[in-house]
Amino acid sequence: MLKTKPPSCLISRHLSLPNLNNFQNQQEHHQTLTEKLLSLIRQCKSKSPLLQIHTQILINSIPKPNFLLSKIIDLKDFTYASLVFNHITEPNIYAFNVMIRGLATTWKKYDFCIEFYYKLKSLGLKPNNFTYPFVFIACGNVWGLVHGKIGHCMVFKIGLDCDEYVKHSLITMYGRCGEMGFARRVFDEMGDRDLVSWNSMISGYAKMGFAKEAIGLFMEMREEGFEPVEMTLVSVLGACGDLGDLDLGRWVEGFVLEKKMDVNSYVGSALIDMYGKCGDLTSARRVFDAMPKKDVVTWNAMITGYAQNEASKEAITLFNVMRDAGPNPDRVTVIEVLSACSFIGALDLGKWVETDASERGLQHDVYITSALIDMYAKCGSLDDALRVFESTPHKNEVSWNAMISALAFHGRAQEALSLFRCMSQDNGNVQPNDITFIGVLSACVHAGLVDEGRQLFESMKSSFGLVPKVEHYSCMVDLFARAGLLYEAWDLLKKMPGKPDEIVLGSLLGACQKRRNADVGEKVIHLLLEMEPSNSGNYILSSKIYANMRRWDDSAKMRVLMRQRGVSKTPGCSWIDIRAHIHEFHAGDSLHHHSVNIYQLLNEEMKREGYIPNIDCT
Repeated sequence: MLKTKPPSCLISRHLSLPNLNNFQNQQEHHQTLTEKLLSLIRQCKSKSPLLQIHTQILINSIPKPNFLLSKIIDLKDFTYASLVFNHITEPNIYAFNVMIRGLATTWKKYDFCIEFYYKLKSLGLKPNNFTYPFVFIACGNVWGLVHGKIGHCMVFKIGLDCDEYVKHSLITMYGRCGEMGFARRVFDEMGDRDLVSWNSMISGYAKMGFAKEAIGLFMEMREEGFEPVEMTLVSVLGACGDLGDLDLGRWVEGFVLEKKMDVNSYVGSALIDMYGKCGDLTSARRVFDAMPKKDVVTWNAMITGYAQNEASKEAITLFNVMRDAGPNPDRVTVIEVLSACSFIGALDLGKWVETDASERGLQHDVYITSALIDMYAKCGSLDDALRVFESTPHKNEVSWNAMISALAFHGRAQEALSLFRCMSQDNGNVQPNDITFIGVLSACVHAGLVDEGRQLFESMKSSFGLVPKVEHYSCMVDLFARAGLLYEAWDLLKKMPGKPDEIVLGSLLGACQKRRNADVGEKVIHLLLEMEPSNSGNYILSSKIYANMRRWDDSAKMRVLMRQRGVSKTPGCSWIDIRAHIHEFHAGDSLHHHSVNIYQLLNEEMKREGYIPNIDCT
């Protein structure tokens, strides 16, 4: 016979008072323990005590340890955080948001972050204003434009498009993906723009190369009454450097000093970079020397400024100071110093830099190996360039381009073309780009391969979908000019998508002098003198062309025009590298501390070789 159970109310009546008290005490103890553990978690500064607290959570069966995740993320332990998350039976939106934040900001595992976003949606959870900003950060860092646009649609659908943080992250995401039109649309639709939104937009423009737009928006921001902060000024300085706007750059430095802002590494490096790009190395060095604390970014900015302005001796000297007193050189330092070595042919120093980079574990960095290939080629050591190229395990387009250009530079055209074919047939892993074609077309120029050059130029669009740029047209004009096809060169020059540079015009003018073609030569002279009125070489070459044609009056006019404009011939300059120290010499120079002995030795060597100086004034 089944026994009926007494009602629950009777059961509760049968419970003794001491048992009820014990139950209540256990609850109070459990709550107190939870609060204590939470307090201890907040105080944790390392993984070891956190593991002990986690053990107590498990022993005392404290449910839903979501609050652990936030602290684990602060400690940057991805493996531990993943383990904790996977042991949460039913993770809620808070747990997902904490993980998404960690993946986007602490661990920078952007693909995982986007996966977590889709996972929480598949579980029926609803993303909120704490989810989307970090998802958009992830999308911006992996060019995940499709995912970002889907997220943008969802934000609009659920009414989060008015949330400030969501809008800021959308502007940043679109900016990093290069979609400044979408970023501007979000910005323009904002009712009340704050400083963050202005900064996001200006930064996006500056980083994506829209320097004019960045400066224009900065001016608009000032008119709206917003004071620029550090982030604003750094972005504007980058734009000033790109445009060569020295006046605005100086205004920014004045503003920094007026507001007594800290010229830290971030601002100081931006100022040095701006002055370097504007060619004002004196101001760049003044800022550099005035900074009490210099990190590797600061040193790199100054070395880069020197290297990019062809002040290679100063770049190398500063690098030597950095080795003795500054931070350890990084990848950027190595690349810029190798560039300086390339310019002045400092082969011994370049070899030392390669050895030093290898000791620092940078020997397989593709950008460093590419810089090494370029340096060795320009210093005349093609064998070393080939050695570096062949020993590079993972070659990208930069590596291939560097080696093709090196072979072209040394006139090894057939080898350059052969390497180009190998690159094109490399199972589709690496495809030729604009720079590749500059290299192979240069090879054709050096070897006079007109037909091959034509075919390559035409194949850019037909076979590789590349639109020829000014540089490619310049190579073809040079190729035709050297082959004596001056009218064909001039016709192609007129079809260029932009203005020809002084190098290709100089090449064409030289060919006109050689072929005694005054018809094309005069047209080129007009363009060159308009483009470079202070370049003495243009006047001298033009004078020689007229002299060859026996047009003595026109030849004399060029010399007179040169004097009227105050143009003087630039003295020759050369460098030698002795024991990693660069010695610089100019024509007629007597500044070197051993100049008397040097000239005496040179005169003796010249006499021994039977050298007779050419004293022709022309």
